[in-house]
Amino acid sequence: MSRSPATIRRSVKRILRRRFGWLPLYELRNKVLLSHTVPRIWWFENSEVGRLRNLLPDGPATPLVTTVIPTYKRADSLAAAVESALAQTVAEHLVIVVDDGGGQVPKLPEDARLLVVGLRRNTAVLGVVRNVGIRLARSEFVAFLDDDNTWEPEHLATALAALEAKPTDREPPLDAVYTALRRVTPDGREMDILSVPYDRRAARERAFLDANAFVARRSRALRFSRMRRDRGILPREDWASLYRYARRHRIAHVPVPTVRYLVNPDTYYTVWD
Repeated sequence: MSRSPATIRRSVKRILRRRFGWLPLYELRNKVLLSHTVPRIWWFENSEVGRLRNLLPDGPATPLVTTVIPTYKRADSLAAAVESALAQTVAEHLVIVVDDGGGQVPKLPEDARLLVVGLRRNTAVLGVVRNVGIRLARSEFVAFLDDDNTWEPEHLATALAALEAKPTDREPPLDAVYTALRRVTPDGREMDILSVPYDRRAARERAFLDANAFVARRSRALRFSRMRRDRGILPREDWASLYRYARRHRIAHVPVPTVRYLVNPDTYYTVWD
């Protein structure tokens, strides 16, 4: 028995609502228009993880937390980001710098806790660069720091204290936490402090989930968007990935400003209120 076009359309709408109804329409539109960019870059990610795993040194012990720093041709600011990561008060810590094929990594401190790897070519997909770092990690927890931002020395200790806190009988352990952002302008002036308690409805409409403040238990579910989001495509990788992750994981906000976040007034993807 053949179905009418109207019946088919209604069936398709029901399937989309059931499968993607939690997504705002603008992100659903991105999935429809940009999903074709995923398979090729996903294949590249897998091949790079396999290649780089063979190059990893055998460490004496598994760190408690791994920080992933993606970078691309930002030698001037990368050094400061790495230094702030190595200055963390958490001792069991590994920092992995993943160069997105830029080939311009500056001389960094000689530290057994620092590992620098490079992709064979530039992907221009931030999510893929972070995913490579996550998949190379062996730690229980993973944190993220962009190459133009820095942390306060107690950033990881603050986040891990919340993650390792003994849960109550009524609540399971937290899967991830995010701290507050101290947002600064390029001239070093503090603009404000972004500190928003987690609320799923608010997270759907506002881009306050940022990877630089995010520390999570490492799992297969912790992956960033592989879609190629070119200039002007909204939302960006952080929102798309962390909002999806929070859908099935328990996260909380720690209202302590531990991230020094550079706000670029000329950025093309964020409107700063």
